[in-house]
Amino acid sequence: MTKPLAEDMVVAEGGVTKGGDCPSPTISLVDTHAHVNFDVFQEDLQEVRSRWLSAGVTKLVNSCVTPGEFQQINSLCDLFPELYCSVGLHPLYTEFWEGEKSYKEILQAAQSYPKVVAIGETGLDLYKDNNLELQREVFWKHLEVAHALNKPVIIHCRNAARETLEVLKEFWRHQGEITGVMHCWGGDPEETKWFLDLGLYISFSGVVTFKNAKTVQEAAALVPDERLLIETDCPFLAPTPYRGKRNEPAYVLFVAEKLALLRQQSLEEIARVTTANACRLFNLE
Repeated sequence: MTKPLAEDMVVAEGGVTKGGDCPSPTISLVDTHAHVNFDVFQEDLQEVRSRWLSAGVTKLVNSCVTPGEFQQINSLCDLFPELYCSVGLHPLYTEFWEGEKSYKEILQAAQSYPKVVAIGETGLDLYKDNNLELQREVFWKHLEVAHALNKPVIIHCRNAARETLEVLKEFWRHQGEITGVMHCWGGDPEETKWFLDLGLYISFSGVVTFKNAKTVQEAAALVPDERLLIETDCPFLAPTPYRGKRNEPAYVLFVAEKLALLRQQSLEEIARVTTANACRLFNLE
């Protein structure tokens, strides 16, 4: 099963405490990027689900790291009506790319299962890997699938904002426009504007709650309401006050609360706009 993708993404032993971790709001939230199929949730997924429902999380998008986990993700989507999914290959796993075979596998999976709402996660990651040319090739093929099926793309971008921008601009020149989201966004305000200018959505994770994440917080304050999304990227990157522990979908509430503070908006308004944006981008029912 899939393992954590970066050494600084810590999953604590024992997970989180049971009960009382999150208040039970009367708002509706969408966690637009989760990995609840990972092994770390195997022992207590039903309890985790109870907590996300109690926290007001009414819809989730489970992001796919490799096509090999797609059937397992499908089974979870069948089990939980509020769960949707994507299909794709994470840029740190591009050594498993098999050219046209992998392209067709992703294309057929996206066409065969009705709860596939996006392609990805895909993109570029130069933090732990430097095989830029292969990552660019795989990213481009994901964009082709997204364009062909008129589905949004979930874009992973780490230490590669300029390179990601170049791929997207080149694709638009040669193939046409696509829609999508810069997930778990960690860029500065200037980089944020690059992707807003392309019409993309920007999704913030628990990183925005970290006290040393000043540039991310500045970026979060400038994203227009109509492009704003929230996520956990669980089990990674648990927000304050659970930083360093296992993250879970219920904790997207803390991301929403931090955005409300940074943007001088009410929690209810953040919930309303991010939920509406998620439903529009991913065509959630």
